[in-house]
Amino acid sequence: MILTEIDHVAIAVKDLDAAVAYYSDAFGAEVAHREVVDSDGVEEALIKVADSYIQLTAATRPDSPIAKFLERRGEGLHHIGYRVDDCAAALAAMIDAGAVPIDTAPRPGSRGTTVAFVHPKGNLGTLVELVEE
Repeated sequence: MILTEIDHVAIAVKDLDAAVAYYSDAFGAEVAHREVVDSDGVEEALIKVADSYIQLTAATRPDSPIAKFLERRGEGLHHIGYRVDDCAAALAAMIDAGAVPIDTAPRPGSRGTTVAFVHPKGNLGTLVELVEE
């Protein structure tokens, strides 16, 4: 089994501060990590749930993937992040199984991770992020 656990469930939001406040009010949740990822044009707030996270993510520029997603679909579930021991091996296995990569090779992600995204086409309609810690 290449997947070791669910790293995070990402939710695209228009207003990150408002989303953080909602999760605080509704669930008593606290932000465990917050970071701007300039290369992706996003700011994220991670809420720890057991050994996984809820990733609230907002666009920091109008050409980011999150901005485009929000424009087309509005707020909501964006992708799921699967934790793996070896991002390159997991990406190769997915491609061999017919998945369509967005990232052709692993790259740096938030929290010092290594990540690769796989397109919903060829992946049962779900955007997947492979996450190696």
